[in-house]
Amino acid sequence: MITAYIGVGTNIDREKHVEAAVAELSQIGDNLKLSTVYECPTVGFDSAPFYNLVIELETSMSFTQFTQTLRNIELRWGRSEFAKKFQDRTLDLDVLLFGERVSSEKPELPRSDIFKYPFVIQPLYELCPNRVVPQDGRTIAQIWHQFGEFDSLTPISLWFELTSEHHI
Repeated sequence: MITAYIGVGTNIDREKHVEAAVAELSQIGDNLKLSTVYECPTVGFDSAPFYNLVIELETSMSFTQFTQTLRNIELRWGRSEFAKKFQDRTLDLDVLLFGERVSSEKPELPRSDIFKYPFVIQPLYELCPNRVVPQDGRTIAQIWHQFGEFDSLTPISLWFELTSEHHI
């Protein structure tokens, strides 16, 4: 089993799509752990705020199979096949870490968003502060400590009940 960390983001019908992500990911992985859900302003464009979180899970899928499955989930939940980087999202699922895998080709691993965005590093810090980022050599906690401000993150109370069907 490989431990994967998936960044989840949505700014369209946010509650529905966060719940959908948890339900869908529970079908393709085991031992799900959820970070806090954060409300965050958009980055790179002007629109409704996002809900962001990170989900940790274990999977037996290959990386290729896993990323294709995530893409299919996004499309099933209304994401445009031709979605641009800076636009509204029903559901955005980004692999942040996938075991010890490193890749400079798309999709890159570890995902560079870990080093750029509070809405990625803060949830990772909650889930795995002592995890060493492959190729980088620093722990999530060390990267987290280098971030100055987390003012843009507003914690949101979980509005749904996690059930055994989520495998949590």
